[in-house]
Amino acid sequence: MKNLFLLCAAFLISATIYAQSSNGFGFKFGVNYNANGDYFESIEMNAKSPKRNVGYNLGFFYKTGEQVYFKPELLFTRTKADYDNDSFVMKKLDMPLLVGVKVVGPLNVFAGPALQYILDTEFDGITLNDVEKDFTVGLNFGIGFSLNKLGIDLRYERGFTENEVTFINSNIISTESRIDTRPDQLILSLSLIL
Repeated sequence: MKNLFLLCAAFLISATIYAQSSNGFGFKFGVNYNANGDYFESIEMNAKSPKRNVGYNLGFFYKTGEQVYFKPELLFTRTKADYDNDSFVMKKLDMPLLVGVKVVGPLNVFAGPALQYILDTEFDGITLNDVEKDFTVGLNFGIGFSLNKLGIDLRYERGFTENEVTFINSNIISTESRIDTRPDQLILSLSLIL
């Protein structure tokens, strides 16, 4: 028991020494799983084909602070969601403004508002122009693990309001359909401070 305690203490001390304490500009990229509508229902429905709603993000950030830090990010994000064999693709700029706290060693938690500006939306090859709002605000919160200049984080993003795009389905019967352009997302990212 004493050896286990010493091993754990040694791990925590070494992790603290090598924890990402660098400040400055960095680059990050990652994958995101988005859901339109109920997030957990969407995961359950897409369990057989989870790649259906997988997108990516890449961009830059600036980190300042040690124990408590501020980390604004500017990311290009591409999301994809499938609806009955049709795909909705969205390209956007995201700007999370995160405040984080080092919990212990390399482990940190963070949260903050996430600004979103829609660049382009497309539903099965049809460009959609009538998005309700191009600019929306959401919330990011998550957990991160940082060693030296390398970091990894897992976060959840949620929009404060729905932002729908409306389109007319003109098969035999004309029907109006709606898609939420502010989906909930689970985002896994790698980062490197330059």
